Amino acid sequence: MNRLVTFIIVGFFAQLVDGALGMAYGVTSSSLLLLFGIAPAIASASVHMSEVVTTAASGVSHIRFGNVDKKTVLRLILPGSIGAFMGACFLSNLPGELVKPYVAMFLFLLGVYVLFRFSFVRFKQNMNLSNRTPSKKLLVPLGFIAGFADSTGGGGWGPLATPVLMARTELEPRKVVGSVDTSEFAIAFSATLGFLISLGWEQFHWEWVLALMIGGVIAAPIAAWLVRLIPAPILGVLVGGLIIMTNLKTLFNIFSISSSNIQNYTYSLFGVVWFVAGIYTILRFRKYRKQALDEEQKSHPTNG
Repeated sequence: MNRLVTFIIVGFFAQLVDGALGMAYGVTSSSLLLLFGIAPAIASASVHMSEVVTTAASGVSHIRFGNVDKKTVLRLILPGSIGAFMGACFLSNLPGELVKPYVAMFLFLLGVYVLFRFSFVRFKQNMNLSNRTPSKKLLVPLGFIAGFADSTGGGGWGPLATPVLMARTELEPRKVVGSVDTSEFAIAFSATLGFLISLGWEQFHWEWVLALMIGGVIAAPIAAWLVRLIPAPILGVLVGGLIIMTNLKTLFNIFSISSSNIQNYTYSLFGVVWFVAGIYTILRFRKYRKQALDEEQKSHPTNG
């Protein structure tokens, strides 16, 4: 019973972060199941089964709060679903550990770029993004690769799709997060279908799946509401920092850094950078809003 309550809490916080920042549900949930000794394929299958429900709740919530670009969702769904289904069917034969370091390095550098972009570069432009739908040339391969990675690793749709769209498009961060989360329903469904074919119903841990579902469904509308409230530059900084921090562990393994002191110092260093960037962005945002309000009052003076 205590374990089920723990999974409900984990499902809640995983979906809260995922729904607000566009990533982390699969990675967090899969890591917990692996910690309890569950095989990677079964852990990924259980997480994707719970995501069928949590992503549906998240998608409905994001649509309701206006956080979704529908064309982006439609362009991501088909290639993402194909990639997720293929990854699920062939998980046991995939050299995931060989590819993972390169993906982690790419995401780490992308996280640095996103953090820099939204905290230090073109602040005013970041507040006035055009919300143009990304091209098919970007979304089709991105959807396939992110869907494939999601099935093989138990989480990868958000960590790949969210930073790439934030770095390469002019969509508002909240619409990037909302669109990625909404399209994830199709990816989770396709991956689950692939796991059902390759593993069978009996391999799913249904009590754990249900617990993750309950926590995720409770958190989904709260996360969608938060995304609408968080200003674009601040949301971008939060996403960039999260990408950096979640990929550091893999980078330690790549470079054979086993010293806990070095790891802790590195986490602390990037944590401080993330914190400072966040505070700096908040202060700049407040200054920007004050200037915008002053300009508005000068152009529309009230009658005395």
